[in-house]
Amino acid sequence: MDSRITKLAKLLVNYSLKVKKGQLVKIRGSVATLPLIKASYEEVLKVGGHPYTAVTVEQTEESFLKYATDEQMRFVSPVTKTEVNKMDALLVIWGSENTRHLSGIDPKRQAKVRRYQRSQMARMFARMGDGSLSWVGTQFPTHADAQEADLSLADYEDFVYGAGHLNASDPVKHWKKVYKEQQRLVKILNRTNKLHIQSADTDLRMTVKGRKWINCAGTENFPDGEIFTSPIENSAEGKIRFSYPAIYMGREVEDVRLEFKKGRVVNERAVKNEEFLTTMLNTDKSSRLVGEIAIGTNYDIKRFSRNILFDEKIGGTCHLAVGASIPEAGGKNKSSIHWDMVCDLKRNSEITADGKVIYRNGKFVI
Repeated sequence: MDSRITKLAKLLVNYSLKVKKGQLVKIRGSVATLPLIKASYEEVLKVGGHPYTAVTVEQTEESFLKYATDEQMRFVSPVTKTEVNKMDALLVIWGSENTRHLSGIDPKRQAKVRRYQRSQMARMFARMGDGSLSWVGTQFPTHADAQEADLSLADYEDFVYGAGHLNASDPVKHWKKVYKEQQRLVKILNRTNKLHIQSADTDLRMTVKGRKWINCAGTENFPDGEIFTSPIENSAEGKIRFSYPAIYMGREVEDVRLEFKKGRVVNERAVKNEEFLTTMLNTDKSSRLVGEIAIGTNYDIKRFSRNILFDEKIGGTCHLAVGASIPEAGGKNKSSIHWDMVCDLKRNSEITADGKVIYRNGKFVI
């Protein structure tokens, strides 16, 4: 086994999740991620936790979306209902055998399943927000994900582990340093009322007064590197163009442009898969609202990889999510979707806070 897998498992269990003796820990991942599932399972045992696994199969997810009746889509297993209230920590490991396994599914059926899963998603978000459930999501490098990033598997492994500083003798030291620097920025943004983002084809204003900016330094996503909040739900005004393809539920939507009025998307356009974009935005009454606004701070991620875990963290970008807010940040929007889309700010861009420039051409200037 690659020694970086063992190092990652130790970091996830001890730094990100801070698993304690006696805690119930769920480890979820696809068949393709088994090496990291195993290493993480062993690490939880070593600290005295009670790990259990949920190994997902992409083919069964596809079958469910193709053939399940409305009754089956609505059904929530009593096991799932119990689990969401009982587990103390959740480790989600992403990694695919086929990143396009849902591309043949009717987007209306995907949206319907999301609506039916809303109560479970809301409960999960609430527990994450109140601190009763610790969670972290990470990436295991697979052949399929390497192909998405236009890299060989070996180069993709270097990309994934390099973004998390797992080549360092003490990666935790690095992430504590990131936390300290980002905390300085968070303190400034927590005093902000109005935020204004400008770049080519983007001119977007929103209110963030009273909302909490969250410092992301490896405790909920790994690798990490962003600061985010949930803006006032009816405040977004203007337009934004997303430089990178927006990928959601196995679909790639290119050149997304959104126009907002009173917080809601009133016009959407895309060069590719516009119908899917509109279908997802119509999932429920709240899916056209802004659930999150964030700024990426990880300058070690230097390329777009078609993987939102990395792409939303790229230093010199911001990202906006339509749909569900993050309760931890004070957001009140409840939706069945949470779709992050990334906007490049490295050139001809500014972010102002209450009229003062705080960010220019991909970097903070405060």
